[in-house]
Amino acid sequence: MAAESGRQFWKRSAKLPGSIQPVYGAQHPPLDSRLTKNFIKDRSKASGLPMKSKKASSFHEFARSTSDAWDIGDDEDEDFSSSSSSSLQTLNSKVAKATAAQVLENHSKLRVKPERCQPALGDLPTNCKVIKSSSEAQLSRTSEEACVRSPLQKQQSLPLRPVIPLVARISDQNASGAPPMTVREKTRLEKFRQLLSSHNTDLDELRKCSWPGVPREVRPVTWRLLSGYLPANSERRKLTLQRKREEYFGFIQQYYDSRNEEHHQDTYRQIHIDIPRTNPLIPLFQQPLVQEIFERILFIWAIRHPASGYVQGINDLVTPFFVVFLSEHVEEDVENFDVTNLSQDVLRSIEADSFWCMSKLLDGIQDNYTFAQPGIQKKVKALEELVSRIDEQVHNHFRKYEVEYLQFAFRWMNNLLMRELPLRCTIRLWDTYQSEPEGFSHFHLYVCAAFLIKWRKEILDEEDFQGLLMLLQNLPTIHWGNEEIGLLLAEAYRLKYMFADAPNHYRR
Repeated sequence: MAAESGRQFWKRSAKLPGSIQPVYGAQHPPLDSRLTKNFIKDRSKASGLPMKSKKASSFHEFARSTSDAWDIGDDEDEDFSSSSSSSLQTLNSKVAKATAAQVLENHSKLRVKPERCQPALGDLPTNCKVIKSSSEAQLSRTSEEACVRSPLQKQQSLPLRPVIPLVARISDQNASGAPPMTVREKTRLEKFRQLLSSHNTDLDELRKCSWPGVPREVRPVTWRLLSGYLPANSERRKLTLQRKREEYFGFIQQYYDSRNEEHHQDTYRQIHIDIPRTNPLIPLFQQPLVQEIFERILFIWAIRHPASGYVQGINDLVTPFFVVFLSEHVEEDVENFDVTNLSQDVLRSIEADSFWCMSKLLDGIQDNYTFAQPGIQKKVKALEELVSRIDEQVHNHFRKYEVEYLQFAFRWMNNLLMRELPLRCTIRLWDTYQSEPEGFSHFHLYVCAAFLIKWRKEILDEEDFQGLLMLLQNLPTIHWGNEEIGLLLAEAYRLKYMFADAPNHYRR
């Protein structure tokens, strides 16, 4: 019965199932405009139905204007050869040939142009920069040098170096390979070394120097000092490290076996699920030994903080500390480093230091992770009020399309923007957070506001709820580096200076 009704439908309709439509896209450019217009005109005559220029405003209108052949039974014996159908088939064959010819022509251009754009090896200038990876090639290429975008170029890389996506690069720079240090950078590094080697480190001066970024060479010890993990007195540091590391592994012996007990199984199971999701693009964090270290750190923290326990998102907060303390023992790219090459004592030191520094961070924002997460709720509300003062047009745009700040800013507060920024940017951001009083709680609010306004043009260009959320949850920061973070922090500091001590301007 269904097949019979289907055949009757196609007899009544001049539209043929599977008829060729103009297909547009990256590999299928628009057809000749005259041919397309003739095709639409003849097809509307053949179907006997007026063309609808109005865009469908709802799903039901779209469904009524669309003919679907998926549920129609195939019948090779049925005769569809009416005069209107045959003329449409003839036109369809013309469109098909034109489309195929256009696709073949474009494909041949894609294959020929890159070869023409690339000079011979002997023609390269002697001072030409060596491209280490496809990501660096994409960053260093100028508009004059870029001949054509080809998906084949994404596969170009050195054979001995694994291809790491740019978003997964942990290097401080915008691209792979550290450039030679400038005179200013050498001066700053020397200033840091003098501060750190003094008998009693001036922490206020260290914070002042660290605000615009900490040099990679001294970042591990600087972070230990700024987080409050190490004392300012240099003579006490060695004993403090030894005592705190022993204390941490005492917790491991005391508590870690309880992960199999019934009242701790849910916590451990959630940690075990979340660890592989932590920075999945970086090979370092997919190593079993690293994942075991993260499991121990998170489980011990959850056991020692029953008011909040483990909450999804805390797993991300371990990674910057782990990478920074690992870089103290690794000269090569950290993202590819095999931690089994390190001694057991070094790994234990990295694990213990990561635990204590993460604990110090979370002590200041623990209300973000207690029941109902009141800290995050307050911060998101404060962000909404702040944006309404800073940029009323963006705020009203969100209200017009019923976008709630909680729908995108919850993750910004819960993960401290770690899901929005590459890890290398997070490390640079945390240099400043640890230099600011209440950097991870109070100053982070102004960073989020500056981050949101940074994309105001893209936000105002989106004119529907779905488009806005897709943009806000997938902001294009893959190419960001120290320069972009520096500008973001400068804007955040300006906002803090204007609004932090002016509550009447801050609230409506």
